[in-house]
Amino acid sequence: MTDQSIAQSDVLVRDLGQTKYPPALEAMQQFTQQRDPTETDQIWLTEHLPVFTQGQAGKPEHLLAPADVPVVQSDRGGQVTYHGPGQITAYLLLDLRRKRMGVRDLVTGIEKAIQQVLQQNDISSELRPKAPGVYVGSQKIAQLGLRVRRGCCYHGLSLNVDMDLEPFSRINPCGLTDITTTDMAAFGAVDMGVVKRQLLQALSQALALTVTTRRSDSLDSSSA
Repeated sequence: MTDQSIAQSDVLVRDLGQTKYPPALEAMQQFTQQRDPTETDQIWLTEHLPVFTQGQAGKPEHLLAPADVPVVQSDRGGQVTYHGPGQITAYLLLDLRRKRMGVRDLVTGIEKAIQQVLQQNDISSELRPKAPGVYVGSQKIAQLGLRVRRGCCYHGLSLNVDMDLEPFSRINPCGLTDITTTDMAAFGAVDMGVVKRQLLQALSQALALTVTTRRSDSLDSSSA
């Protein structure tokens, strides 16, 4: 499938600020379960309070020492990862059937968008076969995890912008034992607001989206 064959679509972007993970997961599941074919697609931006999440392929041995950070089982693909302040998590609630987009196209588009943002900030990155995400050498800087239900996707990506990376040392990120993690701040000064705008623009281009953004201080009325 080429970019030209992907249908352009309108997307409502909701900036949720800082959130706890469990309510966000529940809201995504509810939105996806209740949506109908006319529902406007959405992207939710958030910075989660510290949490480890185990994907469907998660193995207990990759969770080394969670200590005081809660561990939550998630229904996304992939294995264990960490979310915390200073990391942009973008949840993509898209009707893939309506967009005539396959999962492989979606993953490729997300990775392309992240790499575009990094390039705009003079950070060279690469991809790994069979290991979704974006890497700077042997360091992972962005994570992907998706779920598709009834032709609609939810979950999405997380980009390490300027965060405390120590909790990543308590896990094997995404089940990989040969990598460490990094963030954009390790390569120069960054501004969270600027990176959010760059990411939305890059996702819009890569996934053929027309976005409208509004501030939302809670997960209430998540289908609005």
